[in-house]
Amino acid sequence: MSKEEFKTIRAELKLSRKTYITPHYLRVYLSGEDVKLIENTTIGVNNKIMIPPTGINKIHFPELDHEKMEWIQPELSVRPSIRTYTHRGIDLEKNEIWIDFVAHGEEGPASAWAINAKVGDPLGVLMRDGKAELYPQAAHYLLVGDATAIPVLGAILADLPARAKGTCILEVHDQSDEQVLSTKADINFIWLHNSQPELSSNLPEIVKQQLLPERDRFAYVAAEFSAVKAIRTYLRKDQNWKQQELYAYSYWKAGVAEDQSSKERHQEKESIPDHG
Repeated sequence: MSKEEFKTIRAELKLSRKTYITPHYLRVYLSGEDVKLIENTTIGVNNKIMIPPTGINKIHFPELDHEKMEWIQPELSVRPSIRTYTHRGIDLEKNEIWIDFVAHGEEGPASAWAINAKVGDPLGVLMRDGKAELYPQAAHYLLVGDATAIPVLGAILADLPARAKGTCILEVHDQSDEQVLSTKADINFIWLHNSQPELSSNLPEIVKQQLLPERDRFAYVAAEFSAVKAIRTYLRKDQNWKQQELYAYSYWKAGVAEDQSSKERHQEKESIPDHG
């Protein structure tokens, strides 16, 4: 891959405001000259946020070695914590993007930053430039996720055409964390409540209770590792969904930091071959 083909956005932004959408869901607005760099990306795609160490007010980005196609990390004292998120919206007139965080306490660097950050605090955003397809066209959709998936599933729901039909199953802390997610499509929403998602999830069981479409279908599943694995196995092995009919990815694994579980989560993603 050449340098021209690998266009990466490196945006250093600053917190402009933040608001709790629900008791456990925090929307952070970011502004800065680099917002315009994100104009040509797709709302809902993954990006990397870069959280500077305490006391560091500048984002030290990794540098890409284009010969080896490897990232060279800055020295440890200034190296940011890197986590996977998605920008939920952009307003070029206000010069802002916004990112939603699950406010689950301060044990993780991203949640802790969002809860404690003040106006003017920096955050780095690293992402691939250009548009990307979030989902393929289909008549029927199955959208499944925990609280970490609401940004991407919300973006898909907002983009679906009116002719689309489907079911959206979302697991959040409690009833107060249910959100109004706008869509033109005919979607049946099922909200599940789980105050301890790190222990278990009811998402696989509820998916198994659904009457699923037999053709012209697509499923987007994003949640904790074990739940995603169970749902993927059920759809691919028991229900014979083809690989191209399903996108299933775990944003996190219970008890393991994102950067320590990344390899295992990526390996499991493509572990089931098509049959027949």
